[in-house]
Amino acid sequence: MIDTTDDQVDRIARRALDAFHVTAETDDVTRARWLAAVADALDHHVEQLVAVADRETHLGEARLRGEVARTTGQLRLFADVLREGSYLEATIDHAVADATPPRPDLRRLLRPLGPVAVYSASNFPFAFSVAGGDTASALAAGCPVVVKGHSGHPELSALTASIVVEALTRAGAPEGTLTLVTGRQAGIALVEHPAIAAASFTGSLGGGRALFDRAAARPVPIPFYGELASINPVVVTTAADRARGEALAAGLAGSFALGQGQFCTKPGLVFVPTGSSLERALPDHVAASGQPMLNDSILSSFEHGIAELESIPGVEHVAGTSAVVDGVPQPRVVAVSIATLEEHAERLLDEVFGPVTVLVRSDDQARVRAALTRLDGALTGTIHAEPGEDVAPLVSVLSARVGRVLFDGWPTGVAVTWSQQHGGPYPATTSIHTSVGATAVRRFQRPVAYQDVPSSALPAALRDDNPLGIPRRVDGVLTLPASR
Repeated sequence: MIDTTDDQVDRIARRALDAFHVTAETDDVTRARWLAAVADALDHHVEQLVAVADRETHLGEARLRGEVARTTGQLRLFADVLREGSYLEATIDHAVADATPPRPDLRRLLRPLGPVAVYSASNFPFAFSVAGGDTASALAAGCPVVVKGHSGHPELSALTASIVVEALTRAGAPEGTLTLVTGRQAGIALVEHPAIAAASFTGSLGGGRALFDRAAARPVPIPFYGELASINPVVVTTAADRARGEALAAGLAGSFALGQGQFCTKPGLVFVPTGSSLERALPDHVAASGQPMLNDSILSSFEHGIAELESIPGVEHVAGTSAVVDGVPQPRVVAVSIATLEEHAERLLDEVFGPVTVLVRSDDQARVRAALTRLDGALTGTIHAEPGEDVAPLVSVLSARVGRVLFDGWPTGVAVTWSQQHGGPYPATTSIHTSVGATAVRRFQRPVAYQDVPSSALPAALRDDNPLGIPRRVDGVLTLPASR
């Protein structure tokens, strides 16, 4: 595929800005119809999409079919978000002339930001790519999208974009509502283009931080929503290990090696009791893999990361093999004492993207909590405990370091719901917002207040008669429509 030139990026970004003047004023019901049309089109082409995706990523038909379903489900969720209407956060405070001082009529809602640059991920070629959650939430907000396709699946990116553009056009969306660009330089030109109002990224810490810095260095800086790196700690209490260590070993093995460890929510650091039954059982559950990595660059980075990890004094091999068989890395588990973690934290806590996890042995929960407070931000934090155990201190510590705290489960697998939070303190993400779930749309909106504006000039969502029939807060009271 030929890389997009700077001149082409300029024309594409300007066309997206022209489209924004239409999409921003298009009613929610119509935009919901656009999203549903895209979802239907992707479902219609699922056989073709999966065949191309498997050829480029080696992720397997079952995994890829599930990911297409997740992608179309996301699109339909955001269509529901638009129809329901609370995403606008419409708020009305009527004037109070005899207040001290007198209070004007104030009305507030969220408006779309403008054209959004979306940088596709390698490890989710549907759900975090051309038609993924970032694209769906930006389109829902009323923002045209320019997608920078990932080099790991160029044919799939082009095919997906063509299907999405055709569906949007048939549904009545303006030209420029979605466009694809390719190439490293195009990605740089895109984040620096004055027509782009926000950017979202899922990928490496180095690549994401470079774009983040460019977004901040623009004459007019823009928000950059990057998902960069996450080690996703797990804590197994002594009681949980004693009660179900074997089952926990099986669960951990399935989670950290899932998809060759190429999930952003892979559990990479697991605190276990010294001499744990989980650790003893783990070798029986770490199976050999025949699945290649997504690309040679990821494989090379994994091999380098493993070599660095295993060179740290005090690191012990627990399960799996360090061999790469026919270019396929094999899952492995290493272990350290908590003293070793404390001494070599900077090296041990570097994320290694791939099928590896680190056990940390400790019977001292105070030291475990202290170690957790020193971790970089993460997407998830997991606790395995028994009923009746006091886990409130652990929940408190993890809540300060991660975006999602889960109990007696494994973090791989992110439900697409209204309540989901997929994000965390830096470097997990560069913002406080989620990239998965209904409130992901909030990334691409900005608040605007209207003071003493005549009703005829107000957005429909803020008029007294509530013509859209949406939930609103009026004079401090949440009001729900009887029906819509």
